[in-house]
This record gives sequence, structure tokens and C-alpha cells, in this order.
Amino acid sequence: MKVLRLLFIVVSLLAFNLQYAQEAEQTEILTLDGGSINSQFEFVYKKSGNYRAEGKKYEVVRTISLDKLRQNVLDTLKVYSGKEAELKGTIAGHETTISGLNKKLAETTNNLASVTEEKDSMSFLGILVSKITYNTILWSIIAGLLALTLFFMFKFRKSNVLTQEAKSNLSELESEYEDHRRRALEREQKISRQLQDEINKYKKAK
Repeated sequence: MKVLRLLFIVVSLLAFNLQYAQEAEQTEILTLDGGSINSQFEFVYKKSGNYRAEGKKYEVVRTISLDKLRQNVLDTLKVYSGKEAELKGTIAGHETTISGLNKKLAETTNNLASVTEEKDSMSFLGILVSKITYNTILWSIIAGLLALTLFFMFKFRKSNVLTQEAKSNLSELESEYEDHRRRALEREQKISRQLQDEINKYKKAK
């Protein structure tokens, strides 16, 4: 009777240990199926056994846990590699887009500079010059023409004054000449009368 009871107890303990081991294995696998890689390493480390040999400490890890952890690490690396390739592609696409935008920006800037230069410039004798230079040349020409006009007006007025003076002098000279001619004619007539009187006196004296 005692043997049967002892046998029953041993069988019960073995069954309990077997069931506990299966549940522990399932829990370990389930735990390795989720969480971060770091937490999975921590789980494996906690579930590992240890022993000492020749004064050194060793950790004993179950093969199934190690294989599962390795597969999880490889899957994670694969996912990260895929994300890295995707990010590289995205970055390359963005760099291409940025390069195209920079090119368009440079073209737009050049076009804007050309339009601004054309807007701020004018054609002078077939040469494109800035508005400031054009205005400077234009006002210089206007000032030069105005100066020439004033100069010629001054010369004309001076010539007109000289002409009027010359006419006045000529008129005075003509008047003086007429007076001189008249006086000379009067002297000539007077001398002629005197001569005639002398001739008459000479004739009477005979």
C-alpha cells in the first residue's frame, strides 16, 4: 500500500514537472515572440542557468531559445535593412528633387536678373545701358544744347549790339560827311565868289 502511494506521488511529481516544463517553454517562446531585442536578451539571460567549471562562470542557454533569439535578431536586422534601403531611396529622391529645384531656382534667378536688367536699362545708339547712365547722358546732352543755345544767344545779342553800334557809327559818319561836304561846298562857292570878285576888280582896274 505504501509502495503504491509512493509510486503515485512520484508519478504525480513527474507529471507536474513535465507540465511545468512545457508551460515554461511555451512562456519562453511566447516571450521571445514579442518585445525589443534588448528585452529578449534579458529574458534569455534570466532564463539561462549557470555553473562553474575550473573557476569560471558559464551561462547555459537553451538551444531553442538561442535559435529563436537569433532568428528574431536576423529578422529585425532584415527589417532595419529594408527600412534603411527605403530611407536611402527616399533621401536619393529628395536629393534629386532638391537638385532640380536648385536648378530651377538658379534659372529663375538668372531670368529675374535679366528681366530686372532689361527693366532698369534702355537702348542708346544700339547699346544697352542702365537708366542712370542713360539719364546722365540725356541730361548731359540737354545741358550741352542749353549751354550752346545760351552761348549763341549771347553771341547774337552781342553781334546785334555791335551791329546797332556800327549802324549808329555809320549814321554819324554819314552825317559828319554830309556836314563836311556841305562846308566844303560852301567854302568852294565862297572862294569862287571871291575869285570872281577879284577878276571883276581886275577888269575894272584896266
